[in-house]
Amino acid sequence: MLFQTRLTEALHIQHPVVLAPMDYVSDARLAAAVSGAGGLGLIGGGYGDRRWLMDQFDRVEPGTVGCGFITWALGQEPELLDIALERKPKAIFLSFGDPTPYVDKVRDAGVPLICQVHNVEQARKALTLGVDALSAQGAEAGGHGLGTRSTFTLVPEVADLISARAPGTVLLAAGGVGDGRGLAAALALGADGVLVGTRFYATHEAAIPRDAHATALKASGDDTIRSSVYDIVREKAWPKEYSGRVLHNDFVSRWHGQEPALGQTLGPVQEAFKAAVDHQDYTIANLIVGEVVGQITEILPAAEVVEHMVKEAASRLMA
Repeated sequence: MLFQTRLTEALHIQHPVVLAPMDYVSDARLAAAVSGAGGLGLIGGGYGDRRWLMDQFDRVEPGTVGCGFITWALGQEPELLDIALERKPKAIFLSFGDPTPYVDKVRDAGVPLICQVHNVEQARKALTLGVDALSAQGAEAGGHGLGTRSTFTLVPEVADLISARAPGTVLLAAGGVGDGRGLAAALALGADGVLVGTRFYATHEAAIPRDAHATALKASGDDTIRSSVYDIVREKAWPKEYSGRVLHNDFVSRWHGQEPALGQTLGPVQEAFKAAVDHQDYTIANLIVGEVVGQITEILPAAEVVEHMVKEAASRLMA
């Protein structure tokens, strides 16, 4: 073990690295690979696909991985939490909604609860619920968020809040972490570990088509944008305050800023979008990555990502 943090001690893991529960991307294979490398893998419960979720848990040993849910979607199928808890997850991760209805059930199951927050107000509310850990996500992150705060400023502010109000709570930093420099910076800012999405998106185990990987490797952080156009075309009922960071492409250029018109022409646009997904045409299909995509130059096994990240972070922190 290179170094311990409160996160590694709380979750009984070797390295302070947690896989973001990316919908469908973070399946059993990827989650198991991250946990097997000494981090914590989280299966992405996403929008609530019961059969998929059960199948993924059937593919892993009980107690080796956790599970993340989009909280507002979980509210439509709350029994999915019961399914996850029955499989003895290593942690439950809730984001994008009020976790209050689920806190007691997770606590009674003896499972650590991590809540994602995007500003200080959300962090303050989560602390009043007595959650075990917060994941403070900045706008740099891929996928959904409020898009209002930077990881670099949000993390220390939440760290100070935790110190003052609930010093036993563990803190993860999320958004813009793709290598050991990001892990070292997060720890220096007061976090106990990191939540990593895009860097694990670019691994052999991720449930991602080869063409998506190839497209991501060509991109820089400048090529990403926060937008809601893919929520509209996929008819995902995201609360209006949340937008998603995606790769800027022809579809985004056509419809970003024209959301009302997109909503009025869904039929033919959806047909073109679904065809693009089937044919891996990422000039139209969505590719969900964060700004850190510009730091990624190769597709690696997940275990190598974890190993490189912790070794580089340890080297920088001990220099």
